[in-house]
Amino acid sequence: MSLQRIHGGPDSQGVPRHDFSTNSNACGPCPPALAAVRQADASRYPDPSYIALKAQLADFHRVDVGRILLAGSASEFIFRITAWVAQQGGRRVSLPRHGYGDYAHAARAWNLEVTTGPSQDELQWACEPSSPLGGPHMSWANWPVRQVLVLDRAYEPLRLSGTSSLNDDQLAQTWQLWTPNKALGLTGVRAAYVIAPLGADATVAALERLCPSWPLGAHGVALLQAWVQPAVQGWLHDSLHTLRGWKARQLALLQNLGWDCTASDTPFFCARPAAGCNLIQLRAAGIKLRDTTSFGLPGHVRMSVQAPLAQDALAVALQAH
Repeated sequence: MSLQRIHGGPDSQGVPRHDFSTNSNACGPCPPALAAVRQADASRYPDPSYIALKAQLADFHRVDVGRILLAGSASEFIFRITAWVAQQGGRRVSLPRHGYGDYAHAARAWNLEVTTGPSQDELQWACEPSSPLGGPHMSWANWPVRQVLVLDRAYEPLRLSGTSSLNDDQLAQTWQLWTPNKALGLTGVRAAYVIAPLGADATVAALERLCPSWPLGAHGVALLQAWVQPAVQGWLHDSLHTLRGWKARQLALLQNLGWDCTASDTPFFCARPAAGCNLIQLRAAGIKLRDTTSFGLPGHVRMSVQAPLAQDALAVALQAH
């Protein structure tokens, strides 16, 4: 039996005309980042050591370059660090109550027991702002951390309100996983990086040994190099202002149609649709929403904030059905 993985975005019906199912920045793609990706030289291998890229990321985050690891994607690193924990004799993985499915997929691939909530399990996953809810992580490990704690920060660059639950000292004890492609509206470019905790040199070396050669191609390198540039960060900052306005409009529209929307700190949120909402019919009309049953949240959908044109199309489709 094949493993079914449920994601937002394009599906067997193609690219949705109005896609509320992914958390990609609806203001994107970021023009200077897109230009960098298009100009990438795909005729040659990148530097297999990625010396310049690692230095740029380390400088951006003001950390020692030895703490930077590169990954083909967040999912690739999820599977890689889970494999390392299993190799060290780990038996259990703690997940958020609601979270990205690959955390559990990786654990089960290595026959690790999956638990939820704070624990002393050998590997603990956290995501903040969280997905699908877009709020704070609720079940932190005890400090100081005794296990491998990975903080998925995919949505931190898209934060519209609130602040991190962790202070700098606590962040220095976590593995911080960054995937800028969502924030830049370029999810088709797979590239990620990790900031290792202080004092984790031996584990960094072990994870590097588990990494295949060239985890990033030329386009992934170009994306991450663009990510640290002032013009790209300036565009991102401006896009958050736009997204705040779009979010207020979208929430008002849905609430007027009888939807129950949850609070979030991000340009996505969960909602309980009004009676009669049919996701299959909406998809046939070119509008895709993300059912959150696979996140452990049945009866809800996760919705990204979209531009007013898409919002109005959604309202028309909902009223027609």
